[in-house]
Amino acid sequence: MKLCFATNNTHKLQEIQALLGDHFSLVTLNEIGCSEEIPETRDTIEGNSMQKAEYVWNNFKINCFADDTGLEAEALNGEPGVLSARYAGPQRNSDDNMNLLIEKLSSHVNHKARFKTVITLVIHGIYNQFEGAVEGQIINEKRGLQGFGYDPIFLPDGHDHTFAEMTMLEKSKLSHRAIAFAKLVNFLNQI
Repeated sequence: MKLCFATNNTHKLQEIQALLGDHFSLVTLNEIGCSEEIPETRDTIEGNSMQKAEYVWNNFKINCFADDTGLEAEALNGEPGVLSARYAGPQRNSDDNMNLLIEKLSSHVNHKARFKTVITLVIHGIYNQFEGAVEGQIINEKRGLQGFGYDPIFLPDGHDHTFAEMTMLEKSKLSHRAIAFAKLVNFLNQI
């Protein structure tokens, strides 16, 4: 079965294709002729994931899935959440985003946070969502050079290293994205 992953990130695509094996053939947005920017205007991570998948299904009628991820700080009522990528502004700068989050949390004792990924799958017009989350703390200084986004300031519960201090293999064993994709893969392998 052909399945569109609503991304043009070939690294992500190869990673997921390896998990799915030969039963599914993954294609990118470019390969289905989608060159426009897919809207992400909903006010939740679940909503943005759904919006991207709906867009592909409604415009290209191909089975697909889309993901959205955010970091939620407990003391800030879930900020930055759905705005994680553009928390400090439209420039989408990770350092600016981390600095703003550290600054906003500086007056709080509670630095609990969680990373959350939601995947929306559309098969023949039927929608399913899969969520993965990992709990942790926001630390006050950036540590590590791996990963991206908020990884240098996110310390997962039960670990001494931030996501940015872990190898990709170490992070992939416990990350929010890995959990959500494992649920997706398990579901697809039962079809």
